[in-house]
Amino acid sequence: MTDDTLADFERTDFTADGRTAPVYRIGTGPAVIVMSEMPGITPKVAGFARTVAGIGCTAVVPHLFGVDGKDPLAAPLGVLGTVATLSRAMVPACISREFTILATGKSSRIVVWLRALAAQEHERCGGPGVGAIGMCFTGGFALAMAADDRLIAPVLSQPSLPFAASKSRSRSIDIGAGDLSKVKSRCAAGELTVLGMRFEGDRMCPPARFEFLREQLGEAFVSVELPDSSFNPEAFGPPHSVVTEGLVDEPGQPTREALDQVLELFRSRLLTAG
Repeated sequence: MTDDTLADFERTDFTADGRTAPVYRIGTGPAVIVMSEMPGITPKVAGFARTVAGIGCTAVVPHLFGVDGKDPLAAPLGVLGTVATLSRAMVPACISREFTILATGKSSRIVVWLRALAAQEHERCGGPGVGAIGMCFTGGFALAMAADDRLIAPVLSQPSLPFAASKSRSRSIDIGAGDLSKVKSRCAAGELTVLGMRFEGDRMCPPARFEFLREQLGEAFVSVELPDSSFNPEAFGPPHSVVTEGLVDEPGQPTREALDQVLELFRSRLLTAG
């Protein structure tokens, strides 16, 4: 692929909690906050947002890190260029106070900004509530955002924080105790279905993380764990990204079926009256 100009998206700036950053929107209907994976709003992430808009939602894509629209695989010097692009996005994020990288039992500060964005988009777009999907670095953000009642359709795609550097960090996700308690109460009341996705061999999103989520959320947590063999063979790196780089967009493919589950969650929660 080549870089994506994002020309079909509306771009504005959003300010909350002392942070101002660009936000890209496409589509009409209830809002879905699409939080990009590393290294940022890549062409595949933008393509996913367009797919969400195609079902009748407004895809809202905030800038969180990286260079918006840049394709890491189109970098010069091949693999070295791709690694450099990833590093330029990841290093600043890893040292930023906005993101919780290693600590357990703590929501990232950026979630305050994301909740404010979701509240604004709910007021602007209408509908019964807001959907959200976090991917990789941002995967757990959608769960922490669900402590707000306006978030009614959270998707955790290969959630990778905190980094699984120990057993305790593998059996956790980046959400504070207070936020988790609210989410658990909503799940117990039947208000939430939390969809989680990962590849079976993904070490960045270890199986213990999903075991922890099943223990905490019960039947409200729906896990989709895909065989590594279903990862797009043309993608860079080991099996990780489910609905973007790893997607094989063909009927019958496990990753396509996972994408369809995401879209069905958004349809059923945000677009189905009653």
